[in-house]
Amino acid sequence: MSKNFDVVVIGGGPGGYVAAIRAAQLGFSVACIDEWKDGKGGPALGGTCTNIGCIPSKALLQSSEHYEHAGHTFAEHGIDVKGLSLNLDQMQKRKANIVKQNNDGVLYLFKKNKVSFFHGRGSFAAADANGYQIKVTGAAEDTIGAKHVIVATGSNARPLPGADFDEKLILSNDGALAVGAVPKKLGVIGAGVIGLEMGSVWRRLGADVIVLEALPVFLGAVDQQIAKEAHKLFTKQGLAISLGVKINAVTAGKKDVTVEYTDDKGTAQTAVFDKLIVSIGRVPNTIGLSGEAVGLKLDERGFVAVDADCKTNLPNVWAIGDVVRGPMLAHKAEEEGVAVAERIAGQHGHVNFNTIPWVIYTSPEISWVGQTEQQLKEQGVAYKVGTFPFMANGRARALGDTSGMVKFLADANSDEILGVHIVGPMASELIAEAVVAMEFRASSEDIARICHAHPSLSEATKEAALAVDKRSLNF
Repeated sequence: MSKNFDVVVIGGGPGGYVAAIRAAQLGFSVACIDEWKDGKGGPALGGTCTNIGCIPSKALLQSSEHYEHAGHTFAEHGIDVKGLSLNLDQMQKRKANIVKQNNDGVLYLFKKNKVSFFHGRGSFAAADANGYQIKVTGAAEDTIGAKHVIVATGSNARPLPGADFDEKLILSNDGALAVGAVPKKLGVIGAGVIGLEMGSVWRRLGADVIVLEALPVFLGAVDQQIAKEAHKLFTKQGLAISLGVKINAVTAGKKDVTVEYTDDKGTAQTAVFDKLIVSIGRVPNTIGLSGEAVGLKLDERGFVAVDADCKTNLPNVWAIGDVVRGPMLAHKAEEEGVAVAERIAGQHGHVNFNTIPWVIYTSPEISWVGQTEQQLKEQGVAYKVGTFPFMANGRARALGDTSGMVKFLADANSDEILGVHIVGPMASELIAEAVVAMEFRASSEDIARICHAHPSLSEATKEAALAVDKRSLNF
């Protein structure tokens, strides 16, 4: 055994690396083990989020949005573009550079905070009197000791039965981000966050995109007024979305993929795609963790079983992020990572699952926090609603993006904000105000009384809060 640490974190994604840094800040000796590799075999810290998830997808979404604006909306601004062409290689190079900057940034933060980094796969070897022996399998094998272990091994894309990912024709989020040429016809199975974001990227760049979704409603977890507005806008853009679909067979040929499915009317359909993105959810990643070596308990769905404080069934073993219950969101993992580090130090780490924001980075963006209108109805909660459309917002008009709305849900008696839902420009940024408000248990009246800068998109938030009491000023 080469060295003993107070805390060993297995996994260097958003949850893992943040947990390691916070633990180091609290005075612990800390090691983090991560096996991601860059194109040259070197470390690529940041997990799925940085390497094949949040960061590269946002880079391509931004680039593809610029391309679409140049081709379709610049003229309205008096900007004439002639001979517009797509350099996909450069777009992918830019994405790769952004990923590398984030990878290197985590390595820098480890050095700054004196976190020891081990490049390889971390797994439980044994439990001993001092805690646990953790094996590192990489270019060289090593074993390190840990008083506390934080499992932060993330998740993997869920494959469609009978259609394993080959990342050439049948793509996970990984392959969807690395396509080398714009497909003429692209199929997407699953109208969730990843499916819609990746479908949007390739539609903007020229692909004919068809999205096949099993659920009978669009974005079932989203407030349905917002979801219906988003569906209308996506359809208008040219994203074909079929709901209530049952996939019968997926067959990969030499150059294309055939999907046989039954539509919502019970009619058998066949579609042939140049590429097929499968985005039907993600599964916890416990492959190679060797939890059985120490008796680590998994739940019935394969997640590491934890309590409300992220404690596992083993003493001083914790688990966070996608590998445990709760939403599979990078920022949720980060919050859990900080909370666990603070609990190890005897502090009172805090994560409020009711105020975790969700974002879909399409155009328009969709974001929300708290409860939806359908949830409040199911619970029998008396509530008030206030909405305000971006078409009545001066900054949105100046931007040339007036699609969507802000929606407030407040308790009918106390006026406490129960949920805020946004579809429209910069929704990912606007939702932060709602998160803060709900964390402090603010009322819609509190937001309505706060001065917001003019002209700004945030005024739509104020106006929606005013609308809860039927006193919107600009609509």
